[in-house]
Amino acid sequence: MHIPRRGFGPFAHSHWAIKDANLFKVLLAEWREPVRLPVVFQLDSPQRVRPNLLSAMMPFAGFDAVWGAIQRAATSNGMESGRADNRWDHPAIIQDVVALIDQAAIVVCDCTGKNANVFYEMGIAHALGKEVIIITQNPIDIPFDIAHLRHIRYLGNEQGVRQLEADLADRIAALRAFALP
Repeated sequence: MHIPRRGFGPFAHSHWAIKDANLFKVLLAEWREPVRLPVVFQLDSPQRVRPNLLSAMMPFAGFDAVWGAIQRAATSNGMESGRADNRWDHPAIIQDVVALIDQAAIVVCDCTGKNANVFYEMGIAHALGKEVIIITQNPIDIPFDIAHLRHIRYLGNEQGVRQLEADLADRIAALRAFALP
């Protein structure tokens, strides 16, 4: 025979009874949103966003000209730029990457070449609510799930990299003027 129960936690009952429980603690436990924390890395608490920091998530080999364009676009907007390969603050590289993303006001992600690390890092940036600027040489390199988001397309030649710098500088200026606190 099943006796229906009503209530929750220590206040669940099948009949009326006086319970020896702290109503405040029970309500807090039942109605509080669970805290979701990553397992693979840690986030600084409290978050320390540096309003003048732009981070770049991109392939390293063969992308020096693109990295230079990103740095110049950031500098022209009064920002400093950082890349995870220039940091060694933690024993695990993922922690340096996450710290760089978490501290940055703007994150530039280059999807060129479908680099899995860049996709992972872009997902972290989106999950943390960062302003993400997607760049790519070929729109087909942008994953389907985010293909609807605006991006800056550039050519991998000298003229294309100069245009990338100008387009990035304009987008950074717009974000700093309207979207960032």
